[in-house]
Amino acid sequence: MLDHQKNIPTLRAITAQEQATKVKARESWHLWGIISEFVEAAERLADVRPAVSIFGSARLTPDSPLYQQTVAIARSLSDAGFAVISGGGPGVMEAANRGAFAGRSPSVGLNIELPFEQHGNEFQDISLRFRHFFARKVAFVKYASAYVVMPGGFGTLDELTEALTLIQTGMGRQIPIILFGGAFWGGLLQWMRERLVADGMIAASDMNLMQLVDDAAVVAEKIFDFYEQRGFAQGGDEREQLLYL
Repeated sequence: MLDHQKNIPTLRAITAQEQATKVKARESWHLWGIISEFVEAAERLADVRPAVSIFGSARLTPDSPLYQQTVAIARSLSDAGFAVISGGGPGVMEAANRGAFAGRSPSVGLNIELPFEQHGNEFQDISLRFRHFFARKVAFVKYASAYVVMPGGFGTLDELTEALTLIQTGMGRQIPIILFGGAFWGGLLQWMRERLVADGMIAASDMNLMQLVDDAAVVAEKIFDFYEQRGFAQGGDEREQLLYL
């Protein structure tokens, strides 16, 4: 065992009292800002259930077939009694909110402040604004009974792998994760089998956490099939899990 001392500075080691006070004050206000985002999300979304989070590219235009399919999926979910949660921005997010806004159930937008791409769409019954990605990501998972993942870029992959990790590790409750579009997702799933499963990075059973769907009309049906035996109500263990997201 190595036995040596390292000089590890702490906030208390700042010699200039005025500077230390400024740093502590700024960090304290930052923490309160983060807490306020969690509190507002809890107050406004705790009773908006069951809900489905829909993800996908912010760069799709309304004339895109995927945009129209997302509108159809969100409308069917909303009419079936699911609130629909999206990132509140353009592209797939707008399509998800648009479809839900026209349906019977709430359309929810979890907006994020970004220097590029993001601007809030007009199809939100409930609109929240976040400055921190991690607080927003918790809201996507905590209040959703299912994920529908449309084709998208890095942000979409981030949300997908976040959900898979939470379920795989037992830190999040098991919910259906539906990947829409075999032509888009098929290559990724094949790579996962050939590399992640074959190399022992994940278990073969982990691939069952995702369902591949090509028909917009059956998305709601797949979610109902998942909950047919257990129902949408959260058990005590699940509620406990969600406290530690």
